[in-house]
Amino acid sequence: MHDRVKAPLRILYLEDDPVDAEVLRVTLESEGLPCAVTRVDEEREFRMSIGHGDFDLVLADYTLPDFDGISALRITREARPEIPFIFVSGTLGEERAIEALKTGATDYVLKARLARIVPSVQRALREAQERKTLSRTQEALRRSEAYLAYAQQLSHTGSFGWDVSSGTIYWSRETFRIFGYEYPAEITVRHVLERTHPEDAEMVQQVIARVSRDRIGFDFEHRLLMPDGSIKYLRVVGHRSSNEAGGLEFVGAVTDITEQRRAQEIRVAERTRIARDLHDTLLQSFQGLMLLFQAANNCLPARPLDAKRGLERALERAERAIMEGRDAVQNLRVSTVGDLAQAINAFGEELAAQGSDAGVVSATTFRVLTQGAPQTLPPMVRDEICRIAFEALRNAFRHAQASRIEAELVYGDPVLQVLIRDDGRGIDEAILRSGGRAGHWGLAGIRERATRIGARLEIRCRPSGGTEVELIIPGPLAETF
Repeated sequence: MHDRVKAPLRILYLEDDPVDAEVLRVTLESEGLPCAVTRVDEEREFRMSIGHGDFDLVLADYTLPDFDGISALRITREARPEIPFIFVSGTLGEERAIEALKTGATDYVLKARLARIVPSVQRALREAQERKTLSRTQEALRRSEAYLAYAQQLSHTGSFGWDVSSGTIYWSRETFRIFGYEYPAEITVRHVLERTHPEDAEMVQQVIARVSRDRIGFDFEHRLLMPDGSIKYLRVVGHRSSNEAGGLEFVGAVTDITEQRRAQEIRVAERTRIARDLHDTLLQSFQGLMLLFQAANNCLPARPLDAKRGLERALERAERAIMEGRDAVQNLRVSTVGDLAQAINAFGEELAAQGSDAGVVSATTFRVLTQGAPQTLPPMVRDEICRIAFEALRNAFRHAQASRIEAELVYGDPVLQVLIRDDGRGIDEAILRSGGRAGHWGLAGIRERATRIGARLEIRCRPSGGTEVELIIPGPLAETF
């Protein structure tokens, strides 16, 4: 408080007598409170001053010829409620004084006892500073709580408290959202078990019993079965604490790890697919190469022409194996690009560059179009879309003999549409009806991927020539992965 009053106090004083205003200024300064007093005596001047001036304190006489202190108090409370307001009056009865304090005045001082103005001002300024500090603290707390709630929402992590003796459970808003209960319902262990997946219920009950008995912390994962039939994966971590009454309590966090688990399952499935592809393509190709080389070697030197034909077949097989290996590496490298449109664009540009390097006379132009606001997709959905788009683009560049190839992403509500189109020679209707070429698994593979993410896939010949692959991903379904 001492530091605050080193600068002159800025005082707005509603007073019609200049002498009284000067006496008050001298009284304050004689007690070590330097001040700059702005005196007004009309409502218009008071409104302008309180609205535009930067004052530390308002003083007011109770009654003036054309204005009154109570009205000035109401104006001050509306315009600048943080400024302390003190009545300084010649006559102020007890009823009026009580009315003034009820209306919001900080204090009142009689002019006949003006010496009281100094402690009254000091107290008013001190209380104003305390209110300001409290307000800043409350605002900081409000912001902190808002930031915490937002951080929990972003990280899919909610907090909880569990009073073991009473069975009462306290949840943050994000924990309510994770479990799918309305905030702020009363929550007990029963509500937790109601949401727990039936296959995990016994394990969760055992954890609760062990924690209650042994009073130890916990860290475990389990699943929720939501009312709509979807499944969530949770990690629950709790540490022992004590409540105000000294009872046992656990505080901790609940994290929705569904996306991570789905991504992990995708990685495992993708590694399995890569291993299968290597076995069915590269390894089989190399095994065939070994047989061809062995056959050619057996023909030497007795049958050189047969040996030559065998080597030519081996070279063809080797070229096919190199292409298969390059496709696999290209899929893995480009699909790591975070943005879906960027990943598809990078893949298409690389295919176009390969055609140019191979000496193709009529170069194929390629572009990616995007409509709507791009959305963040779950990793599983995004990866499968990439694989489908990559295979469609690869077929277009290698087989369509097209001059123009386009990929279009249409972000809508609630679906995402992916279109791969070319102006080439089109695809044989017999191949479309049979589901693919004999010995080739590209079309069958993208259909399997579309089914895996609940998407609709259509492959059709365009009336103007060429082929169009359309993939439609329902928005609400994509959000459940």
